[in-house]
Amino acid sequence: PVRIECFDISHVGGTHTVASMVVFEGGAPKKSDYRRFTIREVDPGDDYAAMAEVLSRRYAQWETQNERSPYDAERDASFAALPNLVVIDGGKGQLAAGLEPLAGFRERGVAVVALAKRIEEVFTPGDPKPIVLPHDTPELQLLQRVRDEAHRFAITHHRSRRDKAMTESIMDDLPGIGPARKRALLKHFGSPEAVLAASREELEKVPGLPQKVARDLYAHLNKTGR
Repeated sequence: PVRIECFDISHVGGTHTVASMVVFEGGAPKKSDYRRFTIREVDPGDDYAAMAEVLSRRYAQWETQNERSPYDAERDASFAALPNLVVIDGGKGQLAAGLEPLAGFRERGVAVVALAKRIEEVFTPGDPKPIVLPHDTPELQLLQRVRDEAHRFAITHHRSRRDKAMTESIMDDLPGIGPARKRALLKHFGSPEAVLAASREELEKVPGLPQKVARDLYAHLNKTGR
């Protein structure tokens, strides 16, 4: 079946930039092949550089994984697959940023396009004018589905990272809880979320946590609505 990979860049709050890769095969999502990337080497907000980074890493992963045996436990089947079409979420600028990193794919016959959100223009390499497909065409509707899924997947990842960072920050600010007690709480409950959701009775049962500290902790969490 035809394999489409779509890449989306997302940054919420201006602190983290993440990218998503979603895969459709035969016109349907192949969620086992979805992948996420944390953008490491560019300034937040520089979407062109972020797109270039993630597409460079995608192609590098293909080179690495393609050489591995299918029986190798370290092989990533999604990265080892060669797409038929790469869709970049964006316009001419994002497409231009992606062409050099994907040169190896293009030499192997992979088509690369960008889909701009504003009026759903399709940009192709070497043509300054976009293709504007009627909104009722199956081709555009498929591209929209792929693009929207990539955006959803990126946003979901970003929210989970943001929520985790907020939760860990709250753990650092709890009254009477130093590093040793923090470790004891996490060992007992398994996650920061479970600590914040615990009842007073559950907190009082944590080994090594004095009951007064447990009560103060519960009162603090209850007062802040967590």
